[in-house]
Amino acid sequence: MAARAIASGTISFGLVAIPVKLFSTADTTKAVRFNYLSKDGSRLKQQYIRASDGEVVDREDRVQGYEFTKGQYVTFEPDELKALNVVSSNSIEIDEFIPLAEVERIYIERVYYLGPDKGAGRSYHLMRAALLKTGRAALARYAARGKSYLVLIRPMGEGLVMEQLKHEDELRTLDEVPLDVCDVADGELDLAIQIIEQRTNEEFEPDKYEDEVKAKVLELIQQKIEGQDIAVPPEEEPEAKIVDLMEALKASVGDRKPAKRAPEKAEQPPAKRTTRTRKRAKG
Repeated sequence: MAARAIASGTISFGLVAIPVKLFSTADTTKAVRFNYLSKDGSRLKQQYIRASDGEVVDREDRVQGYEFTKGQYVTFEPDELKALNVVSSNSIEIDEFIPLAEVERIYIERVYYLGPDKGAGRSYHLMRAALLKTGRAALARYAARGKSYLVLIRPMGEGLVMEQLKHEDELRTLDEVPLDVCDVADGELDLAIQIIEQRTNEEFEPDKYEDEVKAKVLELIQQKIEGQDIAVPPEEEPEAKIVDLMEALKASVGDRKPAKRAPEKAEQPPAKRTTRTRKRAKG
């Protein structure tokens, strides 16, 4: 099934304009989600409770405010909030082209696929080829949904992706983290490199790995659907740790466990409901 576009935009630099469509890179339909229910099976809904007296506040009685000092807020009417929002032009305006290798991964917040809109295929693929040839990426500004984003456009395979970046003031610096810097002994370094070389793969093969926790959760959910009780396994005692670093490195050499390849997907027949499966209460 073809992906569905979630937004549209126009990449622009100079007199060049490339209409594009944005596609999500994540498939959220595969996530395992639980709903809150009352014990009779009815869905629960969230409410806003006033902290001063515990009363429920209806939507028409709510306002938004900014806490400018502890416990003091300045409030805004809906029209004032609209005035604070950036005008959504859906224009992706390129400011400069930079070496792709210069962008640290820590800046990446979200990634979208970009596809050419109608009639833009030639200019789209010309841009992809030029970025690939030069090893550069386009740094741009994108205004959408009332906000302004810093984005990076780079080639990927036969297409382009747009990475939404964090701004500089949204990141902590590594200087804030206590690192306890120390010297590394040559013997320790040699053993560490040996371990790396034993586990080296020249390709990224994500299909070798599966979400084992999600698979286990789905297995337990299926047991519950079939009317079985879920037993809580006893907690395992943690293994004794090797304190000496050299001993730990030596023990790790040659101790390579092959990655578990994700099983091939097979269609499962729909589960039969049993009397133990909680039914949704009629509204």
